[in-house]
Amino acid sequence: MAKEVKLVRYRTSPFSLREELALELKGVPYDCLDLEDVPDKNAVFLEYNPIYKKIPVLVHKGKYVAESLIILEYIEDTWGAYPLLPKDPYERACVRHLANFIDDKCIPTFRKAFWGDGDMQKTSMEQSKEYLSILQKELKNKKFFGGNYIGFLDIAAAYIALWVGVLQEVAGVNLFNREDHPILWKWSQEFLNSKVAKKILPEREKLVAFFNGRKEIMKDSIKTVI
Repeated sequence: MAKEVKLVRYRTSPFSLREELALELKGVPYDCLDLEDVPDKNAVFLEYNPIYKKIPVLVHKGKYVAESLIILEYIEDTWGAYPLLPKDPYERACVRHLANFIDDKCIPTFRKAFWGDGDMQKTSMEQSKEYLSILQKELKNKKFFGGNYIGFLDIAAAYIALWVGVLQEVAGVNLFNREDHPILWKWSQEFLNSKVAKKILPEREKLVAFFNGRKEIMKDSIKTVI
């Protein structure tokens, strides 16, 4: 029998995997529609996300929710088990602010550091390491951003824990390492070795192979943005 929750995703997308991590932590059963397996992707976007034509999209009881951080908040508000956000309103606002910082500042700059060249890449590398230092300070002496348990910000930062290491290997750059950011590095290993991450996240070797085949596409995508 079909489940009442469905996730439209790409299996290699860090944004899709955010929703899977959250659903798994809350014990919500769900089905997946993998766009890699769909010949007519435009038809899927027309049905599920006609405005932005992006994934992920969460379908719950026939209603569609788009944009990964918005979906995370919807999951948090809809299913009470395993809270992802702190109870205190100010602390919740801080978590949301940092999650937006990851999406709006960190990830675009990391991409330029991976796939840019010349001065643009050099500047992006410096800025990226600065951003990683900002996130590292937020950890302080905590195991996870959420304290002793994986929370909203840990899920938002899954890109840093797994995809950054994969992409810097593929691109041949040294952005995130144990020496420069030891606390954040330790967090990344704790996160990747957690039960939920091992169950949900794709195998590193498969991601390396996937992105190795897309290097030129990603380099060209950076040129079109600049």
